[in-house]
Amino acid sequence: MGRKPDSGEKSSDQKKGPKKEQRAGGKGNWGNDSQKPKYDTGRNRASGGNSNLQSREGIKVDRQPVRKNTSACPVFLRCGGCQLLDMPYEKQLKIKQTKLEELLKPYCKVQPIIGMKDPFHYRNKVHAVFDHDKKGNPVSGVYEANTHRVVPVESCLIEDQKADEIIGTIRGMLKSFKIKTYDEDTGYGLLRHVLIRRGFTTGEIMVVLVTASPVFPSKNNFVRALREKHPEITTIVQNVNGRDTSMVLGDRENVLYGKGYIEDILCGFRFRISSKSFYQVNSVQTEVLYRKAMELAALKGKETVIDAYCGIGTIGIVASQEAGQVIGVELNRDAVRDAAQNAKINGIKNVQFYCNDAGAFMSRMADNGEHADVVFMDPPRSGSTEEFIQAVVKMKPEKVVYVSCGPDTLARDLAVFRKMGYEAKAAWGVDMFPGTEHCEVCVELCRK
Repeated sequence: MGRKPDSGEKSSDQKKGPKKEQRAGGKGNWGNDSQKPKYDTGRNRASGGNSNLQSREGIKVDRQPVRKNTSACPVFLRCGGCQLLDMPYEKQLKIKQTKLEELLKPYCKVQPIIGMKDPFHYRNKVHAVFDHDKKGNPVSGVYEANTHRVVPVESCLIEDQKADEIIGTIRGMLKSFKIKTYDEDTGYGLLRHVLIRRGFTTGEIMVVLVTASPVFPSKNNFVRALREKHPEITTIVQNVNGRDTSMVLGDRENVLYGKGYIEDILCGFRFRISSKSFYQVNSVQTEVLYRKAMELAALKGKETVIDAYCGIGTIGIVASQEAGQVIGVELNRDAVRDAAQNAKINGIKNVQFYCNDAGAFMSRMADNGEHADVVFMDPPRSGSTEEFIQAVVKMKPEKVVYVSCGPDTLARDLAVFRKMGYEAKAAWGVDMFPGTEHCEVCVELCRK
């Protein structure tokens, strides 16, 4: 049941109508802003299910042949999030390696993929949809592929086990507190989703209760009871989402307990993580990925470094100790605020973060004659833009380190870089999402 989070654009409020088809997840292109989820759970993919399924545009979607469930997960065939979970881990890695080689061999050497020692229960972020069965009993789980039918899930082989336990506790408390789960057809009910985030190193736990209304009867007693059952919880947040869209999180938040965020340590740096922060879901492999990125950058201590699509500043902050100055750019305003706060928490003085479109920002820098020695870029699954790549080339960095979660669009962008005088030297796959068909890739590009 692998999931890949991402932030999306806001969508206008609408009245409740019939249930909509579930959209495919990921950091991909969306037909319009109203189709973007606030972040992707990654379980809601257009994969699995029956063959000959048509998309909304009428395009036939390729399907895997129907296969039996040989996975230890009882909902493997219905969930659709973990496409490879029924295979031995070594076979999963071979499949991903083959796919990377097919896509990237025209551009560079593909090194052996870096797998996990323990490829289970790695997700530090867990999202559960709440609904009810025909008898009115609360259920929680994931959307069945291409539908809004909730598949009940009590535990997941790739999720943090404590998070699953807390979600089960919340589900069991609803009846005694007379809290109704939200009904998409009628618009009645309160609890829509529960989001759990856990610091891998710190152990801090955030519980986000996503409600359809700001009115939360007996919320203080509910929070007290939940804390009694799980004293390990460090903060509880109510997120209000009254929209009739596929967005999970709304704009309004009320901190019900604690400080409203958690902190975790990554590569020796402390990061503040809020409910909406983009933070890689696999902390163990993120450190592997970032170490590889720093190795490829080979910073000497005086370089000007750009961290493009910087999110909450993780790559830029990790690079700051080895660079002269770091400039981070990110379109999401909340993420930029988090990035600035993270620099402050870590006492870093040589990093500046800017809220802007990466392509437009880089174009202005290039037009002003500014230079960068190394550019880190970590775009969404939809990849970068020609405007961004042209600006990078104009700034003449010696190296570009491209971190990608979308090998298909990575291959497209490498072709553009090649035409403009930058050659990919090698690519390293890092298996951030065991059990799924996805992986991250780190590529070193050098100026010819």
